[in-house]
Amino acid sequence: MDGDLGDFLRTRRARIQPEEVGLPSHGRRRVPGLRREEVAQLAGVSVDYYIRLEQGRGPSVSDAVLDAVARVLRLDETEHAYLHAVARPRKQGARPAAPRVRAGIRLLLDSMDRTPAFVLDRRMTVLAWNALADAVFGYSATTAEARSIPRQVFLDPAAHDFYPEWQAVAAQSVAHLRVQAGHHQNDRQLTALVGELSLKSEDFRRLWADHQVRECAYGVKRVQHPVAGRLVFPYETLTLPGEGDLTLLVYTPEPGSETAERLALLGSWASAEVR
Repeated sequence: MDGDLGDFLRTRRARIQPEEVGLPSHGRRRVPGLRREEVAQLAGVSVDYYIRLEQGRGPSVSDAVLDAVARVLRLDETEHAYLHAVARPRKQGARPAAPRVRAGIRLLLDSMDRTPAFVLDRRMTVLAWNALADAVFGYSATTAEARSIPRQVFLDPAAHDFYPEWQAVAAQSVAHLRVQAGHHQNDRQLTALVGELSLKSEDFRRLWADHQVRECAYGVKRVQHPVAGRLVFPYETLTLPGEGDLTLLVYTPEPGSETAERLALLGSWASAEVR
């Protein structure tokens, strides 16, 4: 995605004030944060070299330079890895086959009878799920396109009611897509998804322009289910060994909590509906 490296570095520069890194502010500035010249000075490279890096004209940039820039811009681990990915994109390879969820993983999902769980690909599309996840999110009643979490969050008007903390969910979804887009710049379906959401959602365009990058490894998600009411789900995301970019997301309500009780009732109700 053209311009990602420059946009990323500019947004990271903007969040650091000169005084934070021991530089004088020189009064009022035309742009917030550090100037390119200051980043170059602190990273130990020439100004011209750093400008070429921001312009995406530094494909042979070394690890040492990228690490120095990451240090100056105070990038966290995820941002640091993203910088390396967008500064040195991998060459276009053979088009990957559509991801498939093997039978053993589906059996694992079905064995989780107390926790909603599902499998995601790198584009945050739900590929497989267990009965409780279906009871909460209704995946079996939707199309494959509707099982795209970013599409649901940004294009389904009901998402604002379903996610009481919609702003946080939206920002997290975009930040995760940014990570994936940086590491898989030749993924045409991912590029098309970003283009579609940018065209159809002003909220997505605004968040995408912020250039936040963040892994969704764990956390807490709250949903307002139309039948069960408010559900609070701590969650863990696990990479599936040998499955490329597939991840298993498991919601783990506190035992004995109101959410656990409501989830058990929802599961019983859903099972009765199937019979």
